[in-house]
Amino acid sequence: MTSPQRPAPPASPWATGGALFAGVLMLVYGVLGVLTGIAGIAKDDVYARVGDYVYEFNLTAWGWIHLVLGVLVAVTGWGILKGAEWARATGIALAAVAMVAQFLWLPYTPLWALISLALGVFVIWALCVAGDTPTTDR
Repeated sequence: MTSPQRPAPPASPWATGGALFAGVLMLVYGVLGVLTGIAGIAKDDVYARVGDYVYEFNLTAWGWIHLVLGVLVAVTGWGILKGAEWARATGIALAAVAMVAQFLWLPYTPLWALISLALGVFVIWALCVAGDTPTTDR
């Protein structure tokens, strides 16, 4: 005997608003990542060079990493704002990847990296607890 399926409870306004804000944060973070990447590629003397660091890359390589990641995060943020089905899971994955990148980038811009890590935790939480993906077409 099967029990009837209960409808899922509606998402709380905090969760829905949080997911919408996560989309905006991802869009802004992506644009800033693109700008960071361009700065690292165009003139790799913009950021201070770090001495012996375990995860040391050439600053031009970091520029490309931030540029590509920024484009992907911005496109996913736009997808979240538009209510695309793929955007929520992709947003969670990209937020996790961006958090790892910011952790590795920590010696170059410590304050911004810590802020980005905290925002990444919020984005993952907001996208996980939101019911339906919010749309801005209302």
